[in-house]
Amino acid sequence: QNEKELQDVVKQQEEKMLQLIDKSGEVMRLKAEVSELKRLLQRAETEAKVLWEEMRGKEHQVDTAYVQERVVLRREVDKLRLLLVEKEDENIRLTDKY
Repeated sequence: QNEKELQDVVKQQEEKMLQLIDKSGEVMRLKAEVSELKRLLQRAETEAKVLWEEMRGKEHQVDTAYVQERVVLRREVDKLRLLLVEKEDENIRLTDKY
């Protein structure tokens, strides 16, 4: 009797652990998706900012090569800022860990 109850409890715990593992995988996938969406949003905002700055001063003539170069440069700056923040976060985690 007790052994059967113990087996049932163990089986229930195993099922709960498997459900948690499944949910954990889903959470990680969703976090990756959110991260990608944030990156895409930042890229779009960067392009919009550069285009807005260019269009504000000029009404008819827009040097598309210049605008494209500014967009690329702004993306690089944003990418470098993101890398800096990631490294700072990593340093904080390592400092907290040790």
